Amino acid sequence: MKHHEFDQLQNLARINQYYPHQSMPREKRIQRWAELLEADPQRLLSTLHETEYQPHAVRAALHCDNSAISVAFNDPVLRAAGMKNDTYGEAKRFFELSDRQLHRIVCYCHFGATVSAATTASYIRARHIGRPQGIWARLRDIFVG
Repeated sequence: MKHHEFDQLQNLARINQYYPHQSMPREKRIQRWAELLEADPQRLLSTLHETEYQPHAVRAALHCDNSAISVAFNDPVLRAAGMKNDTYGEAKRFFELSDRQLHRIVCYCHFGATVSAATTASYIRARHIGRPQGIWARLRDIFVG
């Protein structure tokens, strides 16, 4: 019998979408997203157009093939942790980000039509990994972005 670490096993095994989701803390989900993007740093990702101007319902349903969000959704580990699709609204819910925070990661107005996976990963790491999530940090993120 060959033994694997749990994380390796999740990558090797078929994930049953209907089985209860694996619990994964927010920090680990975002960390995993950055790692997925860093795995192919030269990859050009599509951005979402004018997310800040869309009505809430339209914004939540926004989707773009080959976006940073679709990179996350294509990962079986994140799907097993509960990511349901690759829409803007689902990424916001799953990664527990505000509209402003997600806008800064995936919107056209910050990067143009495409952005490298390395740039996106770097931004995610700088702004969302290892940062305190206390009340003052959350208030700062609301007002400063």
